[in-house]
Amino acid sequence: MPVPPAPATTSVTGWGRTAPTTARLLRPGTYEEAVEAVRACDGRGAIARGLGRAYGDAAQNAGGAVLDMTGLDRIHEIDAVGGVVTCDAGVSLHRLMEVLLPLGWFVPVTPGTRYVTVGGAIGADIHGKNHHVSGSFSRHVRALELLTGDGETRLVTPEADPELFWATAGGMGLTGVVLAATIQLLPVETSLMTVDTERATDLDDLMARLTATDHRYRYSVAWIDLLARGARTGRAVLTRGDHAPLEALPERARRAPLAFRPRRLPAAPRPAPDGLLGRTTVGLFNELWYRKAPRAQRGRLQKLATFFHPLDGLPDWNLVYGRSGFVQYQFVVGQGQEETLRSVVRRLSTRGCPSFLAVLKRFGAGDPGWLSFPMAGWTLALDIPAGLPGLGALLDELDEEVAAAGGRVYLAKDSRLRPDMLARMYPRLDDFRSLRARYDPRGAITSDLARRLAL
Repeated sequence: MPVPPAPATTSVTGWGRTAPTTARLLRPGTYEEAVEAVRACDGRGAIARGLGRAYGDAAQNAGGAVLDMTGLDRIHEIDAVGGVVTCDAGVSLHRLMEVLLPLGWFVPVTPGTRYVTVGGAIGADIHGKNHHVSGSFSRHVRALELLTGDGETRLVTPEADPELFWATAGGMGLTGVVLAATIQLLPVETSLMTVDTERATDLDDLMARLTATDHRYRYSVAWIDLLARGARTGRAVLTRGDHAPLEALPERARRAPLAFRPRRLPAAPRPAPDGLLGRTTVGLFNELWYRKAPRAQRGRLQKLATFFHPLDGLPDWNLVYGRSGFVQYQFVVGQGQEETLRSVVRRLSTRGCPSFLAVLKRFGAGDPGWLSFPMAGWTLALDIPAGLPGLGALLDELDEEVAAAGGRVYLAKDSRLRPDMLARMYPRLDDFRSLRARYDPRGAITSDLARRLAL
């Protein structure tokens, strides 16, 4: 009988492109193929991977197997009355929007890109601009099918099996391979947003605006100029909004109120030269971005893609950071720890970190996931070119400051956290490790992230 070809071995990296490793790439097209892949994996194990938007090494597995789940991309059932969808884990949020928006439904939570899979959204327990209202993604998951490391497939719900469910939510794919999920959706009348935009003169002004008025908006986010100094430190552009009702649309737009046709520019052909995004170029960009923003604008209509996913219009935008890639650093500190946030912003500003994607949000109540990132308070996310001199030492110092304030960093963005910091940031870490050992006694499910942090 003919011998089947060996799986392709390829270099795999996160969206930040900082630490590629080599693995056997498998692409199951059925649940049975996924089960067989997990049961047959060797001592280096396997990890599921979606569309590769985790910034660090969460979906890499050096010397082992990586399961490309995008072949499992079926939408099984839609309840167009109750707003519930059941789909494979490899279905992207983009695909769900294409299918569900014409029916008057929207995904309950979306991050800054719609090119993430449902399985990835659960594994990272993604959050969006509406966390202060809606929490993170897994709060809206009614059930999931989970292939655990012992080779068994389980139907897991937050009511029937809360431990396994909430360990999986935010568990970075390490409790098993999500095969399918059932998700509660959000009703909408149109595919447009009503948006308010305003400038904040400094970080204190920004936090005061968010604290006083965020409850009026479903979605809220602020871009911060981390190169501004002195009295302008932390100056920002604050953007908030909600789904536009039908009556807010002009007459012409009411003919197709739920149309969804986002544009995409051509992809970048190759990485940009290293050093392109230095202090000078990023400083110029930040100055122009702040100045072009309106001082106060109310009720502007925007397309969904413009409001939620502006970078999705430029495929492979991560290549602009050059061959060295970039580090995405995101942390959260609790309510009452505003001085820590001020201190971190001052340090980044003084250091002159050339980040043109620095985003501040307010989180609502923390989520039940054992390794879920959000807690009630403030979260700042920023990108930094990986080749910046002294970057590692600076981020280690920020880790210490964040941990001392009872905060944590986001594992879906992480590529360099030290393992000794993890337990200080995630108090249920030992419970998570024990549950993994119970459902995966031979360590079949693992990743570069898991080995680096001893998860």
